[in-house]
Amino acid sequence: MKSGQHDTGSQPLRAPLLENKDYESPSVFSPHKLLDNARRQRQLAEEPVPSVCVLDPDGDIVRHLTRRGMAQRVHSWACYHTELHRFLLDGAPIGVIPCAVGGAFAVLVAEQLFTSGCEILVSITSAGRILPVRRPPYFVLIEKALRDEGTSYHYLPPSTYVEIDPALSAFTGDVVRRASTPIERGAAWTTDAPFRETEAAVAFAEAEGILAVEMEAASLYAFAQARQKPVLCFALVTNQPSETGNDFEKGEGDGSIASLELLRVAAYCWRERGNPGGGNFEGRSR
Repeated sequence: MKSGQHDTGSQPLRAPLLENKDYESPSVFSPHKLLDNARRQRQLAEEPVPSVCVLDPDGDIVRHLTRRGMAQRVHSWACYHTELHRFLLDGAPIGVIPCAVGGAFAVLVAEQLFTSGCEILVSITSAGRILPVRRPPYFVLIEKALRDEGTSYHYLPPSTYVEIDPALSAFTGDVVRRASTPIERGAAWTTDAPFRETEAAVAFAEAEGILAVEMEAASLYAFAQARQKPVLCFALVTNQPSETGNDFEKGEGDGSIASLELLRVAAYCWRERGNPGGGNFEGRSR
């Protein structure tokens, strides 16, 4: 059955994802309430997470650090679904959560991290190449994301793209200039169905000038815009659709070495701009 052909019987076609949304109303279910009850049930102390936190969807960063004894699990982290690990980077603590794959999971975790003291969230996800700007692996700073997933539509009204917050432009410029590895800047296609990347969908993304396809950025940027929280998404492009031979190669340490260096630069630039206490986001609506 092709797009536009639906067996709906006598019922009109509906899209529940786009219905019954009141973007100004608070949720009846909050991350604060969830975490409070988790701490009560597990008898956990309430402790803040590091101000800089990272989503590591493939888990490569956490595996690299734990193999070397450089990261420790934070046992006070009360999330029901994830583990938080803590490590030092240039002497400063960083929090990292592995294997939160997909927009819905990433935003579930992001809500809880910012409730718990996170002040900036960085996502470093693996991605497929759309436009062939260079040979993988390489990083893309995602400046906007095509909303081909579901979570973003619960946070923002429908639109084709969602963009990184303009308040981060000077900060991201610093990161790109100081990074030891070249970073492309541009658009990503966020999908929640990676095994439905059809030829037609890929051709559309190419025509849009999209650099990579991944699973989290649109959801995270919609959350960031709605909640007024700083979120920065990078894609590590590792595979080349329709090509044969070795694929999904991430580089040294499954990409963890380059990712940690990128994170080191991002954390340094963030702190250099005085953002640990709020910076450009201080005083904005929560």
